Amino acid sequence: IVGSAVVGPFSPGIVAEGKFVFVAGQGPLRDGIYVPGSIEDETRLTLENLGAVLAQAGSGFDQVVRCGAWLVDLADLAGMNSVYEEFFPAPRPARATVRADLIVGKVEIDCIAVVP
Repeated sequence: IVGSAVVGPFSPGIVAEGKFVFVAGQGPLRDGIYVPGSIEDETRLTLENLGAVLAQAGSGFDQVVRCGAWLVDLADLAGMNSVYEEFFPAPRPARATVRADLIVGKVEIDCIAVVP
């Protein structure tokens, strides 16, 4: 999957067995360049990038079964959640959220989705 610009030795997404797409951690990048903003702005751009990889694989937010979310500051959890819930319909995917020192930005999100 081509998806968003890759900044490292990995694929933005891999379709496995034609049934699942494993999307690499996406961040607040546009054309490979960090776009700084509020946690809400960075989460929105991150999820737009995630959605682009899902779409290219023939999937979408409604097919996501698991997400991982990394935040530089856990105080940003409420702001990240406010945007996150706009993208994922109920029932929302299982998710783990942890604090991490990120290479770029305030947030990174990956996922596993079904390819219908």
